[in-house]
Amino acid sequence: MGRVLNRKPLGDLLVEQGFLERKDLDIAIARLGSSPGSLGQALVADGLITEEQLVSAVAEQHGLPFKLLINFRVDQKFFQTVSVDLMHRHPFVPIDERDGVLTIAIPDPQNLLGLDELELLLNRPLRLVVSPRADILAALSRSEGSSQALKELEAEYRSVLVKEDERGEEVLSVEKITQDLSPVVKLMDTILLSALQRRASDIHIEATGRATQVKFRVDGILLPALEPLDGKLHAPLVSRLKVMSDLDIAERRVPQDGRFRMRLDRKTVDFRVSILPSAFGESVVIRILDREAITAGVSALRLDRLGFNPEDLRRFRRAVTEPHGMVLVTGPTGSGKTTTLYAAITEINTGDDKIITIEDPVEYQLPGVVQIPVNEKKGLTFARGLRSILRHDPDKIMVGEIRDAETAQIAIQSALTGHLVFTTVHANHVFDVIGRFVNMGIEPYNFVSSLNCVLAQRLVRLICQACREQVRLDKTQAEESGLDSERYRDVQLYQGRGCGECHGTGYRGRQCITEFLDLTEEIKEMILARRPISEIRYRAMTDGMTTLRQAALAKALRGETTLREINRVTFVEAT
Repeated sequence: MGRVLNRKPLGDLLVEQGFLERKDLDIAIARLGSSPGSLGQALVADGLITEEQLVSAVAEQHGLPFKLLINFRVDQKFFQTVSVDLMHRHPFVPIDERDGVLTIAIPDPQNLLGLDELELLLNRPLRLVVSPRADILAALSRSEGSSQALKELEAEYRSVLVKEDERGEEVLSVEKITQDLSPVVKLMDTILLSALQRRASDIHIEATGRATQVKFRVDGILLPALEPLDGKLHAPLVSRLKVMSDLDIAERRVPQDGRFRMRLDRKTVDFRVSILPSAFGESVVIRILDREAITAGVSALRLDRLGFNPEDLRRFRRAVTEPHGMVLVTGPTGSGKTTTLYAAITEINTGDDKIITIEDPVEYQLPGVVQIPVNEKKGLTFARGLRSILRHDPDKIMVGEIRDAETAQIAIQSALTGHLVFTTVHANHVFDVIGRFVNMGIEPYNFVSSLNCVLAQRLVRLICQACREQVRLDKTQAEESGLDSERYRDVQLYQGRGCGECHGTGYRGRQCITEFLDLTEEIKEMILARRPISEIRYRAMTDGMTTLRQAALAKALRGETTLREINRVTFVEAT
């Protein structure tokens, strides 16, 4: 009780912390008269302080730490031991548990009766931190769609499915799915919502013997989405997806592709579904196209936000503003080639030029740009579409991908006849592109004359800023990365420890690393003379070209990514 009596008045603390003027405090106290208990809320209501400032002062008054829960998610393990209803009722969120003591965030440390009840119900000593009520409720809403709810749902499905299995019936009709297996609808919706919350680009549903695995691809890496589900859930889940995608639920022996659209969290999201028959049941991949998030990203998309090193950025910007020629971006599937081209088009799209694209598919719309989707079934190929585009008086053209000699020939002719052509091709690095075009039967002279530059790129994951920590380079890691352990001994490197923000991966977000080949007159002459690739590479590096590995290593040394990540994405070169 002594501590309670000796606490500094809340108003004095607010003034000391610089949140409030003394004269405003005196006016508020005079107006409240005999009800000083409501001082804090009255000050918030009058707009003199924020809820955050009030909670910060209350925390100091009670000698407790203050914590903002920005993007905080409750660790899944707590849902197994603490009731979600209890978290909402008080409210509170568990943050950490060490040596039997549970750390929780609460909005009001003055509610002693509530805290005593909580300690009794949780049956363990509590360590308190104070957070704004809004932060706590937001953290709960972000974290709930998780294992506890899924386990309850799975138990519900299992009872239904066991009965069906005993009767030897197959789920083949829409009516049966919607009536008998409504819990499967809930499970599917939970998986989709969870994938959106975790920024997943794809959902993989795979049958393995007796279990069903659900995985998300986040920042290019497959991660388990939840505990393996009972294998009996697999067929109903796939059937539910087929119903949503207007596919044949009776057909299980041939691949099927479809799509559906859902309104989730006040926005419309497109999903593309691909189903393949496999040994233990059908394997499903769902590609997520969050158009509203993508469109918002594209409208603000600039090349300088993609992760280019300054010299490559300067050279690439110069290449995309040339009056004509071909700008070629290369890399494997999922290396961000299309995003780079979209960023380039967004930067040069002033409205003065006619810009037309042909893509497979058009995944998101660019304002002021005519975009044509390839339709192989109807005969609209890249080559045929590109011929038609040229009759529409374009200034700049984007060809989603050069797949064959015919498309390559038309794209090169377009570049030679006064158009600026943006396109991509699959190759490992900038010099592989030369071999790809030669193998297509393209005459080197035409190809080299049309080409402005070649940009090779990859995507590397960035270290999560919320759990980033310093590490030393050990000898094994140096050898694996092709580094001299003595030379780099004192270099500070970083890694992500793993937290709620990054779902324990230690990474959040991706940026590109680039290798830019400027087609100077000397380089063009060497290609036409069919000089060895090693000579052309040496000449380019003498002119200042940075290789993919060098760009990746520079990112790791700046503390943006890890050596392990760059070893995953690029080949190790001895340095």
